[in-house]
Amino acid sequence: MHRRTFVSSIVLLAIFGLSLGNLSAQEKRGRKYKAPPPTAKIEVTVLKDANGKPIENAAVVFHTLDDPGNMELKSNEEGKALIDVLPLGETVRLQIIARGYQTYGGDYKIDNNELAIEVRMKRPGEQYSIYKSHAPESQKDKQSTVQKTGDDDKDKPNRDAKPQ
Repeated sequence: MHRRTFVSSIVLLAIFGLSLGNLSAQEKRGRKYKAPPPTAKIEVTVLKDANGKPIENAAVVFHTLDDPGNMELKSNEEGKALIDVLPLGETVRLQIIARGYQTYGGDYKIDNNELAIEVRMKRPGEQYSIYKSHAPESQKDKQSTVQKTGDDDKDKPNRDAKPQ
């Protein structure tokens, strides 16, 4: 009987030793928890440049320069869009698109816990035409005086003269 107790105690010790070894192996495997980086709260306000009223439903797009991809939000009835997932120290490219207004773009360095950005959207400007004079006023005056003096007419053939 003494031998039987000895064998059973050895078996129990072996099982106990294997279970401890198995627990320590499980602790080493797997991923360690890594806390997310601190983030900033960014509030973007989109306003009309002419009267300062908010623009609703404008697309506010954040392009992170370090990671590929973008995040898009829509402005609410107060013209505000809020995001709080961008990490501190990151540089973000802000793009705002609103129907009937020029597209806005700008780069911002996120170095504070809170950042408030106000953007005033402008109406589209006049299209450039090659048929219009784009010279400054001082050059326009010079061009008109040259045409008035008629110095250039001496070299031009006379259109009123009849051919011989």
